[in-house]
Amino acid sequence: MSTTTLPGQKTAAPPPSIGGNFRAYIGRVRGGDMGALPAILGLLVLCAAFAWLRPVFLSAINFANLFTQGAAISVIAMGLVFVLLLGEIDLSAGYTSGVCAAVLAVLLTSQGLPWYVAIPASIGTGVLIGFLLGTLVAKVGIPSFVVTLAAFLGFQGLLLVLVNEGNNIAIREPIIIAIENRYLPPALGWILYAVCVVAYAGIQLVRARRRAGRGLAADPLGLIAVRVGALVVLGGLAVYALNLERSRNALLVSLKGVPIVVPIVLALLIFWTFVLRRTAYGRHIYAVGGNAEAARRAGINVDRIRVSAFVICSGMASIGGIILASQASSVDPSTGGSDVLLFAVGAAVIGGTSLFGGKGRVLDAILGGAVVAVINNGMGLMGYSASVKYIVTGLVLLLAAGVDALSRKRAAASGLR
Repeated sequence: MSTTTLPGQKTAAPPPSIGGNFRAYIGRVRGGDMGALPAILGLLVLCAAFAWLRPVFLSAINFANLFTQGAAISVIAMGLVFVLLLGEIDLSAGYTSGVCAAVLAVLLTSQGLPWYVAIPASIGTGVLIGFLLGTLVAKVGIPSFVVTLAAFLGFQGLLLVLVNEGNNIAIREPIIIAIENRYLPPALGWILYAVCVVAYAGIQLVRARRRAGRGLAADPLGLIAVRVGALVVLGGLAVYALNLERSRNALLVSLKGVPIVVPIVLALLIFWTFVLRRTAYGRHIYAVGGNAEAARRAGINVDRIRVSAFVICSGMASIGGIILASQASSVDPSTGGSDVLLFAVGAAVIGGTSLFGGKGRVLDAILGGAVVAVINNGMGLMGYSASVKYIVTGLVLLLAAGVDALSRKRAAASGLR
């Protein structure tokens, strides 16, 4: 029996199947759109290898350590994603985090201000730094590599000034220390898990319903069920493992629960993902990164987008600096220095963000940060020196950049870009 479509009547797109979605995904991968697939496969291989070589890698206490060790790098990498999406770079993000952490420490100790004043002041410092860097790049026209390299050197000196030429400023504020060193009650961890699962399922269903209502192809319910099921299983296992007692003497001190830094990172991930994927600003970021001249002709204020990206990057670096200060319970001249910038840029690129601009997600920073944390953690358990860690991380970063370059060539050849 045939159906007739009246003039002006919308026809809903036929519901795709799980198999159809899978075949479409394979087609995109073959066409060069690898996405986060290399990072996910690399993470699985690394975890399997370290678990086989050092079974303690899978212990509850080490599992919790992975979250706290990778938190600051992942947060700084989230901000770097915005700059990289424009095809720019921020070499000062590491020391920006150090300067902002020093501002926090000075306000808490020397000035005696409460944490709810010191934290906004620290983040505000990062926002101001980002505005200055972005203005020099977008308005003055100095290449971002030069501007941020100069800032890298300058902030190194500014950090020394703030910590009195090399002193260690101890932080004793319980709220700051708790960010990296305290845990949620087990019951609250399960509540957070349930809220995340319900919210994710609701978002997926509402999105599919809206697309279907507009006559667009929507994800089938089976595919949504698979996604939600994966979150239920993986999230449930993670919360269960984190709620196990990790202390060798629970009578003296109990170490169980989800680290407080985890919901903080999760909230930042959700917020910035929404900004990039569900707002006009996010679409403008991708447009400018893909073709700045075409974006300008379309009426997008390219300079404003560039300045705002650096503001977000430095603002996120300031939050990363607060996490670093919490982790060490102090601030010194090495805070935000050493390998922080290298690992943060590496995390974004390893996760799937393109160095050429126009391609990437905030989730890439989390995936890449997990890869970096697993490499450092696993090789540390195996007794390898820092030199070997640097070599392996560098090779992984080079491999990720190579995959990005090759995927772009394949995408161009197949007409996808």
